[in-house]
Amino acid sequence: QVQLVESGGGLVQAGGSLRLSCAASRITFSNYGMGWFRQAPGKEREFVAAISRSGSSTCYADSVKGRFTISRDNAKNTVYLEMNSLKPEDTAVYYCAADVLSKWGQCTVKESEYDYWGRGTQVTVSS
Repeated sequence: QVQLVESGGGLVQAGGSLRLSCAASRITFSNYGMGWFRQAPGKEREFVAAISRSGSSTCYADSVKGRFTISRDNAKNTVYLEMNSLKPEDTAVYYCAADVLSKWGQCTVKESEYDYWGRGTQVTVSS
């Protein structure tokens, strides 16, 4: 059974940084497009960032573009989300997800196209 385990969340002041990690197991990691989503209290889950299977393509939500960076290390079966210049509105539970049908060189933006999900890690940004 595929496992995705997020880590790296926590409490940070506005303007600070965090680096989230998502470790995958029981999959051929390089065959999957990967993405990060988040869900704030009382809101629907939303797309944050995605990366293609090889890492050659990345996509970002407008709200995080220029502040967040997604990357992956296929040798370590891990995808990362570097978050800088954090704002209180970034407070949410962050989830990583894997897309088994990801096309080569493309990143997956639609939540419905992801097949596997982690349990999430809480990120809280204080003002």
